[in-house]
Amino acid sequence: MPAYRVFRLKENLRTQFRWAPHLSGITAVKPKDYEEAFSVEAGSPYAAWHALRGTERELEIGDLLDVEGNELRILKYIGFEEARWVIPEPKPDMAAAGVFAARVETAAEHSSS
Repeated sequence: MPAYRVFRLKENLRTQFRWAPHLSGITAVKPKDYEEAFSVEAGSPYAAWHALRGTERELEIGDLLDVEGNELRILKYIGFEEARWVIPEPKPDMAAAGVFAARVETAAEHSSS
């Protein structure tokens, strides 16, 4: 029986998620918007939902189930749908960007002389 890691949508984003229009396809989710809560063993995402229903750990709309790091499912009003983590591109280091710009300017000065 697989172990599902439960990731809770942060409370301040829950209302926004509930009122967002439903889009079909894979849902892109950001790690910063979720907190890992606990794990549950179940035969399927729906079995996990059913096992937790009516408990203090009940799954809510917007929560994620991660199936042993291989499959991510998000709970929507229509059931569970596929989701994927979106890892933002790292912002360029401003100091490194300044050094690069200075080198480009120096190289341009040398080539024009």
